[in-house]
Amino acid sequence: MSFLKFIFSKTFLLQLVLAALALVLIVFIILQWLDFSTNQDQRIVVPNLARLSLDKVDETLEELDLRREILDSANYNPEYPPYSVIDQVPVPGKFVKENRKIYLTLNPSGYRKVEIPQNLIRRTRRQVEPTLRSLGFEIGSITYKPDVAKDAVLELRHNGQKVEPGDKLMKTSKIDLVLGDGSGRYGMEEEENTDEDNILDDLENEEYDF
Repeated sequence: MSFLKFIFSKTFLLQLVLAALALVLIVFIILQWLDFSTNQDQRIVVPNLARLSLDKVDETLEELDLRREILDSANYNPEYPPYSVIDQVPVPGKFVKENRKIYLTLNPSGYRKVEIPQNLIRRTRRQVEPTLRSLGFEIGSITYKPDVAKDAVLELRHNGQKVEPGDKLMKTSKIDLVLGDGSGRYGMEEEENTDEDNILDDLENEEYDF
């Protein structure tokens, strides 16, 4: 009976209430500490870093207590300054916590060089032009030379210089095509030139014999 009286006594009930209040206070303090330690209430708006250089990016992120990491370089985009930001993750406008890392993709300094493929010479213009365009080149002027095969590619030229298979040119470079006109005279002219050279050689040899 004395135990039951103690349970229902004012002293026990007061201690029980105080213990409950203490427990609630401890839980509240723990929750507040967790909120503070995990920065639950701190939300930073991700800025728009597009077109900014790395120096400007570092200044902007440092002011916001954010960090950055470069993922990779994309294909060159002439609409963006060299070495500027083309893409970012998270995207602008997102909310992040302090010290969050922003991942960046940069614009290269210029177009990369592309190798001229093999087996373009003597192929038709209809075959060569799509191949060059698919590699990022532009087709420049079209000129013709005497040859048996009409529209067959005889030479590739860039800025007046002959381009050989395996050479490398900047992407978007203009390549001029020299095509056969189908007249069939190219081989004949070569033979005539060869015969003339042989005749001159024979004449020179005869002069030396005397």
